[in-house]
Amino acid sequence: MRNPANSVKRYLNSTSTLLYSYLISLPLLLLYEVLIFVSQPDASQVVRISVDVWIKSLFAQFGNDVLSITLIVVALLGILILYRERDKLGSLNFSYFFVMVGEAMIYAYLLALIISQTLEALLQMVQVSPVESLTTMQQLALSLGAGLYEELFFRVILVSLLIFVFKYLFSKKWMAITAAVLLAAAIFSWVHYIGVMGDPFTMGSFLFRFLFGLALNGIYVWRGFGMAAWTHALYDIMVVAFL
Repeated sequence: MRNPANSVKRYLNSTSTLLYSYLISLPLLLLYEVLIFVSQPDASQVVRISVDVWIKSLFAQFGNDVLSITLIVVALLGILILYRERDKLGSLNFSYFFVMVGEAMIYAYLLALIISQTLEALLQMVQVSPVESLTTMQQLALSLGAGLYEELFFRVILVSLLIFVFKYLFSKKWMAITAAVLLAAAIFSWVHYIGVMGDPFTMGSFLFRFLFGLALNGIYVWRGFGMAAWTHALYDIMVVAFL
């Protein structure tokens, strides 16, 4: 008889790996690009996630067809990941991907419930509404893009870099991770107010984004990039659908 505890442990260990994170993130990328194309056919006035714009601006240095360059980079990255994780390919469990989406949905719902209620209690206000000037399809596209690109930048790059730096400043690993998670959450919140497209600063919105970033940082450290990306995307979709 299979031990449920061992099954859960096997699932958590497997789905926290780079292999599962990469594979479960591919649908976010493809759906994001498809929805952007369908909802915004005028290529001269496309609204994209800011981190996506940063990346594509970098890729534009190598040619005008930045989407093709992006997909080539993703494919090359996939080849490297699949080669590195080749020993795990034989034990790949495709049913885990459906469970991961369900797990991310639970996290997204809990974040919406806990963080919103916390801020309402502290500040007597409700935070973050969708961009009303955009169509529902555009909002859904940006929700998927936010989950993918913001988690790639703020979690994979920023949190990992800060953990690497703080390991040299703190004697214990948990202290380095805690400092990195807190600082990255503050930076994640702060960048939303930068530039001409930045939001007007309010303490409520800053605290909301700080707590949201803090939770996503924790999910990334514990469960990996794929889970953080899907949690972020599904949370934003919930906002679009219900608020």
